[in-house]
Amino acid sequence: MIPYKINDIIKCKVIGVRKYGIFIHTEEGYNGLIHISEISSGYVRNIYDYIDMGEIIQAKIIDISTKEEKAQLKINIKDMDYRETKKLNRIVETKTGFSNLEKNLNKWIENKYSQIVEKIE
Repeated sequence: MIPYKINDIIKCKVIGVRKYGIFIHTEEGYNGLIHISEISSGYVRNIYDYIDMGEIIQAKIIDISTKEEKAQLKINIKDMDYRETKKLNRIVETKTGFSNLEKNLNKWIENKYSQIVEKIE
């Protein structure tokens, strides 16, 4: 019986990196894949910017499939600090959006410009 459930946070070791994802091995002897789309919410140009071979990380199980008594784990490190166990908070756009920036940008630029001019004089 597989000792994991979906949404479990597990400790695993990076055993392979390909252009499409990261292969991991768990402490209990199971292998899994962190697909490139499950590494970051943004564009991943180079997986090695996120992970090192042999590194021990924390990851979240998002799917488990069993074939021929072997478990295949689909893993996610997006939205979490995979080098720690705490979950990261996503930046959420406020109701006002960019209106504060639009309203204040010219004033901020003028203030900064004035400070620079004062230093020069």
